[in-house]
Amino acid sequence: MDEERPISFEEEEKAAINASINANKSSDHGWQTVIYPKRQRKTSKTSGSNTDLRANGVSNNKSNVFSSVELHADERRRRNLELQRKAAEEAAEEASASRIARSKQRSDDEDESDDGDEIVDNGKVESKKPKQKKPKRIKVTVAEAASKIDAENLEQFLIEVSASYESQHYIQLMRFADYFARAFSPVKNAEFPWTKMFKESTVAKLADVPLNDVPEAVYKTSTDWINKRSSDALGSFILWSLDTIFADLANHQGVTKGSKKVVQQGSSKAQVAIFVVLAMALRRKPDVLIGLLPKLREDPKYQGQDKLPVILWVIAQASQGDLVVGLYSWVHNLFPVISAKSCNTQSRDLILQLLERILSAPKARSILLNGAVRKGERLVPPSALELLIRATFPAPSARIKVSIMRITSVFVIHLQWKAA
Repeated sequence: MDEERPISFEEEEKAAINASINANKSSDHGWQTVIYPKRQRKTSKTSGSNTDLRANGVSNNKSNVFSSVELHADERRRRNLELQRKAAEEAAEEASASRIARSKQRSDDEDESDDGDEIVDNGKVESKKPKQKKPKRIKVTVAEAASKIDAENLEQFLIEVSASYESQHYIQLMRFADYFARAFSPVKNAEFPWTKMFKESTVAKLADVPLNDVPEAVYKTSTDWINKRSSDALGSFILWSLDTIFADLANHQGVTKGSKKVVQQGSSKAQVAIFVVLAMALRRKPDVLIGLLPKLREDPKYQGQDKLPVILWVIAQASQGDLVVGLYSWVHNLFPVISAKSCNTQSRDLILQLLERILSAPKARSILLNGAVRKGERLVPPSALELLIRATFPAPSARIKVSIMRITSVFVIHLQWKAA
């Protein structure tokens, strides 16, 4: 009997591998699983611990791998969202710029648009409507508007108003003002900048504003009708006209008194029509102004350097109708302003220009001498002479001296007329 040859370690391992291959050949379909018996010789404890460690290691590796993948995926999603957001913003900006460009192009080419053009807005196709060019506003001057007033039509209107409001003269005068407001409504503010005119013009130019543009027939028809209205109604109408003018003045100045709120400019009705009807009333019935002088002198709403040119214009209109009323109003309402501390050089010069205009009028000497005493009052009262003396001695400046010399010469001329 042959002795059994001892099997070496290498042969034993090779046999185990072949057996394992043959056992798994049918189930693995040709794939082979390599088994190392050397590792199986380790103790169960060591094997179990190694198995646990390997399991933990695989699990940790898998966890680390997937967390990295998920982290990169989150970063990619964030980058994609950020790119989408930027793309949406850029698209919105481009769409807005495109709409602005199209709007500008449509406004520039509105005359060249065709009925068949189409525009796409939010995916909808709409036909583009042709735009008509706005007609240019035709500038109408005061003279052009005044020339269109028909004297016969005005006369017929006044007859109807007088019949409808027979005993209500004030309402008749208001309707009279409405007629001229409609006649001068085409005249815009820029065509009659009365505030600028009153600041820059001389008294000689202001005296004819704006009646120099009214036709003679219209003026005569109006003044003949005004002459038949009551003095009380005319007095109320004159004050209403002044209040309207001063309200328009506040609008031009930009702020109301006691407020910082910006106010819109007034309509052209207050600028043209009110001046026209007020001037005609003052020229035809200047005596009415005498009864209003105390109110104009004492009421604060008629005081101030900004309102002085309007008051001066009112007295100039009254002096056109009656020189005596003009000088009387000047002495009682304007002369005290000259010596006031608040009076500036420009206002003082305008006041003296009006006095010189009154005294240089045709036949002024005979008219003023005959009207030296009016309704129990002197044309130049002693208080005016006292004011002249206080203003003359002492004179605070050379300019004041020149002004006082002009006033003194006027009073000397008046006294010479009276002595003659």
